Amino acid sequence: MSNSEVANKQVIFKGYIDGVPKQTDMELNFSNIQLNQQLPPQSLLLKNLYLSCDPYMRGRMRDFHGSYIPPFVPSQALEGFGVSKVIVSDNPNFKAGDFISGFTGWEEYSIISIAKAQQLRKIEHDHHIPLSFHLGLLGMPGFTAYAGFYEVCAPKSGEYVFVSAASGAVGQLVGQLAKLHGCYVVGSAGSKEKVELLKEKLGFDEAFNYKEELDLDAALKRYFPQGIDIYFDNVGGDMLDAALLNMKIHGRIAVCGMISQSNLSDPKGISNLSSLIYKRIRMEGFLQSDYLHLFPKFLEQVSSYYKQGKIVYFEDMNEGLESAPAAFVGLFHGKNVGKQVIRVAHE
Repeated sequence: MSNSEVANKQVIFKGYIDGVPKQTDMELNFSNIQLNQQLPPQSLLLKNLYLSCDPYMRGRMRDFHGSYIPPFVPSQALEGFGVSKVIVSDNPNFKAGDFISGFTGWEEYSIISIAKAQQLRKIEHDHHIPLSFHLGLLGMPGFTAYAGFYEVCAPKSGEYVFVSAASGAVGQLVGQLAKLHGCYVVGSAGSKEKVELLKEKLGFDEAFNYKEELDLDAALKRYFPQGIDIYFDNVGGDMLDAALLNMKIHGRIAVCGMISQSNLSDPKGISNLSSLIYKRIRMEGFLQSDYLHLFPKFLEQVSSYYKQGKIVYFEDMNEGLESAPAAFVGLFHGKNVGKQVIRVAHE
């Protein structure tokens, strides 16, 4: 290869799936890419530094076009949120050397078209905050937590808050924002290690391992004897059904994710929806993209909280693009502790 040509490792999506994702649904591919090539008008060549593993990506592995985001294309590289460095730019909004975040390919280098470049965000690199945090704390998961908690849940100081999948990318910030807001917070997670993290590092008032509870309704009654004001739901299924029975009158449920149902061809129905009526519960699904007008405020406030030591954030960092398939599959088996990130290259 010439000095301007480098190998480009990629994670290729092999084809649409049913059930739980497997590593064999993806494969590594190697090609070459020219670093000094002439780009299409207003496009970019990026060197990808960090890639985000997120549960929503499972929905893109089926041939369904009615969602808010299109499915992956078989035989092409997967895509997702990334933090990248601009290598070559024909776009007036970015220059070589800029750090950016946004959708990119699961590959070492990506060419981003003018259409996709419009959704990229330039990162003002603050050396007190890791670049990878722009995939978690200061990225889509963090903003999901912020918008969901403040806008959908409409919290009041002193309220009782329950967060499922509480040690994950979204849940860990929801719990800390709730504590800063003066709420009482309980989280559920899937291991002893995660429960200890919630109570000892993230400041939750209580936490429990849902896998050890034979009766989720009884568990919630134990932790919320007076009922739940706010349930931030990341899992759906049996946990949502149990929470419905334990909500207070005029409680709010923010439906953020349903990871317990994402791999089922026949998702479980909800039995306790009548609680919405006699308890006058407001249950609302949302996307963080509905609230992008709040992103600058979020970025300023949460960055400040982090630098002041008022919040912490945990990542589960895997090294090398070749580790990405296993890391992604691990999301659906509860293997990650904190935000799952792949380091593709060093800054």
